[in-house]
Amino acid sequence: MNRRTLLIGAGTLIAAGTGVAAWRGATGSMADYEAYSAQLRAALTPDIADVIRYATLAPNSHNTQPWRFRVTNDVIEVLPDFARRTPVVDPDDHHVFVSLGCAAANLAIAASASGRPGELVLTADGAGVHYTFTTNQPRTEPWLEAITKRQSTRAEYDGRAVSTADITRLQTAGAAPGVNLVIVTARAEMATIGELVVAGNSAQMADPAFMRELKQWVRFNPRSAMETGDGLFSSASGNPSLPTALGRIAFDRVVSAGSENDKYARQIASSAGLAVFVGDEADSMHWIKVGQACQRFALEATRLGLKLAFINQPVEIADLRPELARLIGTTKRPDLVLRFGYGPTLPYAPRRPVAEVLGS
Repeated sequence: MNRRTLLIGAGTLIAAGTGVAAWRGATGSMADYEAYSAQLRAALTPDIADVIRYATLAPNSHNTQPWRFRVTNDVIEVLPDFARRTPVVDPDDHHVFVSLGCAAANLAIAASASGRPGELVLTADGAGVHYTFTTNQPRTEPWLEAITKRQSTRAEYDGRAVSTADITRLQTAGAAPGVNLVIVTARAEMATIGELVVAGNSAQMADPAFMRELKQWVRFNPRSAMETGDGLFSSASGNPSLPTALGRIAFDRVVSAGSENDKYARQIASSAGLAVFVGDEADSMHWIKVGQACQRFALEATRLGLKLAFINQPVEIADLRPELARLIGTTKRPDLVLRFGYGPTLPYAPRRPVAEVLGS
């Protein structure tokens, strides 16, 4: 959800005399990473572990994957893993619960497709989701394939407009009780929201604690991404691979608010539209609902050939939320902001093995 595109001048940072073999040994190869990624996104099997694998392909803040799954008889529980929270960017755990909602949406689709139709129900405390299922014939799920193809594509798009019919499909997919979706396609309004994104990014990048937390979750090369199975893989933003130590130096010396703000402005200008999700209440129960609605929107967008990326700075900086709310005509707290359009496919983000997210 809160992904950051990093500018890294790799060419100026390659140490003199470093051999190609040594460099690849420090970074790993993209060929190996692509094989790893293909296994993560392989076709669904009837195994319940595969259902959970599909659930973990959901978007989540900093790709921390802040979730746990527990399987008991005919129930799969989706619960928060607060050990993987990001307290600086997400002090009230908003993104944690939105991430749970996204994973729960994937879970229900994959479970039904595997022959386990059921119902998602929020726990009584609103802090988790139970999926209660029966055993039946596998069902055809139109969004199943989109689960493996959806990604947060942090690149410039081609500027093409999305048809009115497809905008209507997106609006329908993202509709949910307790959640309001506002789609913005007017250029002037997109630019104004873009100014809030830039203001929020400037505030975050001026905060040393935010930058330390962000850097902690950056994976600068395929080897690191595969070993941890989490984090923000730099190549997924179109950046070159660097040895981890060198990547951290580059992060500190090269990444600047000015360059990042210019990039965000170009990316928003290249997008077909923006989508803003707003829950009726600012609590964990509604944040989970927002996540479910957002993921259905994202899967429909993927099915329509669209790319998406989160630009959540105006909801992460509390002082900017009222202005964003005013711009979209609500008095509620905005929860998520995405841009969408037609763009390239970049390397996919890593994921942890199912065994690491299963709890007893």
